Amino acid sequence: MRKIFLGAFVFGLSLALWQCSPVGPEPTAEPSEKQQKQAAIERGEYLVGIAGCNDCHTPKIMTEMGPAPDMKMMLAGHPANEQLPAITDSSMIAPGQWALFNSSLTAAVGPWGISFAANITPDDTGIGNWTYEQFEKALREGKSKGLDGTRPLLPPMPWFNYVKMSDEDMRAIFAYLQSITPIKNAVPGPIPPAGS
Repeated sequence: MRKIFLGAFVFGLSLALWQCSPVGPEPTAEPSEKQQKQAAIERGEYLVGIAGCNDCHTPKIMTEMGPAPDMKMMLAGHPANEQLPAITDSSMIAPGQWALFNSSLTAAVGPWGISFAANITPDDTGIGNWTYEQFEKALREGKSKGLDGTRPLLPPMPWFNYVKMSDEDMRAIFAYLQSITPIKNAVPGPIPPAGS
């Protein structure tokens, strides 16, 4: 009888302790720094995709389906060796008329002159030696190379669309761009309008 009483007591005590223990999922460990960096890169890749960065910063090749990004030159900007045709009718690029693109969609001509899509790969001819602060200034303030006292970013770069982007998203884009394959391609500087 004593054994039954002792067994019942131990069982009851065990049951009471089990019911008092906290329920719910085990707390998860914080992601490691490596996991956080990888998550930022993946978020940045997504944002670069939906923001259409390849539309201008990746040269196009002609396919049976029309122009398609040349992924061997992903985000390397206007090819340094690509020659532009002469503009034979300057009235087309007069203010209020047309803005024209070259066939690779990496150069644009308009009343501002000729602008070329920048190399945004992590090569030194791109943004490889930029700081995050330069990158942020370029996208939030429209400053060339993200430096004070430089020229404004020229059309068609829609930097003004990114002004209110969250710091987290801006950092994610920079992390992604710093993680891709660097491509050596020294994009030419802009050409001012004729007569300037």
